[in-house]
Amino acid sequence: MKYGMNLQMMTTFVTEEHRPTLELLAQMGYDVVEVPIYRLEEDHYTEVGEWLDELGLERTGVTAHGAEANPIDPDPDVRAKGVANTKRAIDWCVAMGAPKLVGPLFSAFGAFSGSQPTQEEQQRAVEAVQEMAAYAEQHGVELSLEYLNRFEMYLLNTTGDTARFVRDVGAPNVGVLYDTFHANIEEKDSVAAIRDNAEWINHVHISENDRSTPGSGQVRWDETFDVLAEVGYDDMLVVEAFGLGLPELIPVVKIWRRMFESEEQLSRDALAFMRREWVKREEAA
Repeated sequence: MKYGMNLQMMTTFVTEEHRPTLELLAQMGYDVVEVPIYRLEEDHYTEVGEWLDELGLERTGVTAHGAEANPIDPDPDVRAKGVANTKRAIDWCVAMGAPKLVGPLFSAFGAFSGSQPTQEEQQRAVEAVQEMAAYAEQHGVELSLEYLNRFEMYLLNTTGDTARFVRDVGAPNVGVLYDTFHANIEEKDSVAAIRDNAEWINHVHISENDRSTPGSGQVRWDETFDVLAEVGYDDMLVVEAFGLGLPELIPVVKIWRRMFESEEQLSRDALAFMRREWVKREEAA
């Protein structure tokens, strides 16, 4: 198992000033960092990859769409922008040596129609992701589609729905991102959600129910780790947490109070938690 940290806890744009953070994560023993890719016009990801190579850190990319680039929008120009932005993010994954791009690539964050998703929207999303997937496959990049909870997105909200969507896309380099935070809100049975869709899950976010230190809240951690071990998941466990340090993210992720002592404390405790829980399953196997 590889253990990772999503850098959105610290920044939405990795620069030279974040090298001490990367060094600290490497020293702690993290294997992977998840690099935000939002400033698509900034061609500096080759340099980011070089820093990570020096530190021995593997990497993935993470991105999302705003309403102006919504892959399910009725306007074909808006949909085309969503696909184009994803292709640019794939380019930056290649530049920094990231073999995987994750996120809710099929729709826009926080953009709602006011009603249930339609068949037309589903089909637009399938066609958009098929185009993204073909481009990603040409460049050796895997995609992991993250469903979000109902308060952040309406097209896909559960593991099963996302797995069905991935089957409709029909691309070998596309899978499902299982996020414990969203699952805690949306799944009737998180164990069944993982077990029934295990063949499609290609990435896991470890996130507490209040976005604080994993292991300190109400997520059904014992059952989650048990079933991940049972189905043979052995890729990456990536921590996703948010705090008050990034003003631009506070209104997006709705963090209104301090959720942890410090980023360093959360990083250390989260890694220790994941390792402890996974080793227990390995020893019991």
